[in-house]
Amino acid sequence: NVRFAGEVRGQIAEAVEAGAVTHIDPFAEDDGGAYLTPQILTGVTHDMRVMREESFGPVVGIMKVASDDEAVALMNDSDFGLTASLWTRDVERAQRVGDRIETGTVFMNRADYLDPGLCWTGCKDTGRGGGLSVIGYHNLTRPKSYHLKKVTG
Repeated sequence: NVRFAGEVRGQIAEAVEAGAVTHIDPFAEDDGGAYLTPQILTGVTHDMRVMREESFGPVVGIMKVASDDEAVALMNDSDFGLTASLWTRDVERAQRVGDRIETGTVFMNRADYLDPGLCWTGCKDTGRGGGLSVIGYHNLTRPKSYHLKKVTG
């Protein structure tokens, strides 16, 4: 979608103007359309749009934090809550942090797979619906209840 691509371009440009550093050189000329070269940004801050808004494009900002508590506080300081991706060798730590994050979906050491048996959902301004799983099926159907009483006599 060209509109979302424009938003991502704006997020990246604003972040770079404010001091973020890009780590991927564009391998194709930007034609202004829906195609975007992926981008990794460092030197980002929590007040940058690229770190606070949904991007729906191939960009990630990497920001150092001092602790899990700081990471959770920054992640929860958002109007959105679709997906979080935690990268660690410690499964129990990922579970502890994941339990505290205000998001509908949590990945550990990946962000590239949706299990059809698990609901993919968000919270906050991301939305409250769900896709995939039996929950997603119910969101796409409309149940009907019949309350029938047998006539006697």
